Amino acid sequence: MTSTKQLDSPIGRLRLVATDEGLSRLLFDQQVGEHPDLAGDSAESDDHPVLATATAQLAEYFAGERREFDIPLDLTGTEFQRAAWSALAGVPFGETRSYRQQAEAIGRPRAVRAIGAANGRNPVPIVLPCHRIVGSDGSLTGYGGGLRIKEYLLNHEQAQSQ
Repeated sequence: MTSTKQLDSPIGRLRLVATDEGLSRLLFDQQVGEHPDLAGDSAESDDHPVLATATAQLAEYFAGERREFDIPLDLTGTEFQRAAWSALAGVPFGETRSYRQQAEAIGRPRAVRAIGAANGRNPVPIVLPCHRIVGSDGSLTGYGGGLRIKEYLLNHEQAQSQ
């Protein structure tokens, strides 16, 4: 069984989903409808320890008081996706990397498009910061929450880095 919690943030409402093992999803408000499974075997929870940790750390992040997350995660994905997501955690707060640099970081320099697809399936954006991955020319490209949110997150981190 999973537990869920809604969190209001500067970028809109977020839906957090956790198992007993860890945070399994972070959804932007517009993505919730894409996950009808959340209506079934999940319960809204204010006392789930993983959700309490995630809520507190995300609030600290948006308040400019946190640069890294240490929330237990429970992610499902292919070996390649998990490697791509792991590489996201290595991109420092306030910095960006290109999709190519991310592919090189996992030893797959020619898998640039596959990296983009894996990032698109990142189940816990912000926590695993796929918003820090940009086009090779520095352009903002695809983001599950939309480019406006990606830009907000990058600007938020830049302001906190100065």
